[in-house]
Amino acid sequence: MGESSKYSKLLPKAHPTTISLPISEIGVGTTGFGIFFILFGILLYFDSVLLAFGNLLFLTGLSLIIGLRKMFFFFFQRHKLKGTSFFLGGVIIVLLRWPLLGMFLEIYGFFNLFKAFFPVAFGFLGNASNIPFFSALFRKLQGTSSMV
Repeated sequence: MGESSKYSKLLPKAHPTTISLPISEIGVGTTGFGIFFILFGILLYFDSVLLAFGNLLFLTGLSLIIGLRKMFFFFFQRHKLKGTSFFLGGVIIVLLRWPLLGMFLEIYGFFNLFKAFFPVAFGFLGNASNIPFFSALFRKLQGTSSMV
C-alpha cells in the first residue's frame, strides 16, 4: 500500500475534461453525418427518408455542439424568425414526405438565417490567396488556361 501511494505522486494528474464525454466532438460527427445524408438524399433524387434522417442528425449535432439553450436563442431571435420558420417548416415538410418543397423551404430559411455570416465567409475567400497552400494552388491554376 505504501509503495502505490509513493508512485502515485509521480504520475501526471489527468486533465478534468478527459474524464467527461466529448459532447462537442460527438456533435461534430453527428452534424457531419447529417450533412452527408442530406447530400446523399439530394443525389438520390430527393429521397425523403434520407433527407429526413439527415435533417434530424444535423439539428441533433448542432444542439450537441452549441447546446440547447444557445441553439434556441440563435433560432428564435426576433430578426431571425422568418428564416427559422422557413427552415424548421422545411424540416417538417420533409418529414411529411414532401422532399422537394421541404428542401426549397429549408434552403430559403438557411440563407435567411445565415445572411449575416456570408460577408465574413466571402471576405475570407477573398483573402484566401494570402494562405500559403491556396496561393500556390491559385498560381498553379492560373498557368493552365486550357479551353478543352
